[in-house]
Amino acid sequence: MPGAAATTLREQNNLAGIGFMAGAIFIFSVNDALGKWLAADYAPPQILLFRSVVAGVLLIPIIRRMGWRALLRVERPWLQLFRVVLAAVETAMFYWAVKRLPLADAMTYYLAGPIYVTLMAAVFLGEKVGWRRWLAVLVGFLGVIVALGPSAASFGGAALIAFAGSIIYSVYLVVTRVLRGTPDTVMAAWQIGAGLIFGIVGTPFVWVPLAHWYEGILLGTLGVGALIAIIGVNRSLALAPASVVVPFQYTMIVWGAIFGYFVFGNVPSLQTITGAVIIVGAGLFIFFREQQAGVPAEPELPPER
Repeated sequence: MPGAAATTLREQNNLAGIGFMAGAIFIFSVNDALGKWLAADYAPPQILLFRSVVAGVLLIPIIRRMGWRALLRVERPWLQLFRVVLAAVETAMFYWAVKRLPLADAMTYYLAGPIYVTLMAAVFLGEKVGWRRWLAVLVGFLGVIVALGPSAASFGGAALIAFAGSIIYSVYLVVTRVLRGTPDTVMAAWQIGAGLIFGIVGTPFVWVPLAHWYEGILLGTLGVGALIAIIGVNRSLALAPASVVVPFQYTMIVWGAIFGYFVFGNVPSLQTITGAVIIVGAGLFIFFREQQAGVPAEPELPPER
């Protein structure tokens, strides 16, 4: 019964892959909620400083086994530098946005990332996009407009920051797609390094003394959570096909609504929920069409929050 055994093993791997992806998304969501709570008292550079220091310390043993020279032997170093600058700026904008926005609202804007990536990949990378995916892109933009609000009064500064941050995040994903030949550990190390530099440069201008000793631990926990979640995503994609596990990334909006309600007392508006449903539907359609077209799947997740 070799065929039956292979089928059973595949099903077990798929379940394990789903479990890793769902767990990673939960950790990402916890990180986002913790980041929102900390952003009420601490500016993004200070958050990035603590997070990057802890993440960097945890990554050092892995880099030592790989060899420090591997960090310098990268393709297109200027493009690598551009990528990590985008990541640092996008992360800072996310923390600025969630300081004022409900968590589910901020997550909704960022979930539109794969929709923007489809457009940017067609324009800048020359990827072929059929009419069905173009239609899904237009529907996704409609979802973003619905989520942002139909009136100028509802489109405040925080929403603008989140929207701009999601665009920068999408550019980051496109650049990451171009550099996909670079080892994951090297890309993570460059990214953490950029966050550390951003934190070192910016923190002296916005430094706030820690109100409680445990808040320093919580700031560092953001780095631990990010690394664990990234490992979970990579393990998930190693165990199961992307078509099976990547759709579970959209559970992030569910966790955003749950944490937003129980931790911060935010009730998602019907407008936000409607926009999120449209965005998720368009994103899933684009993803499965790309699978059929043979476009390599990317885990379109927040880089390191």
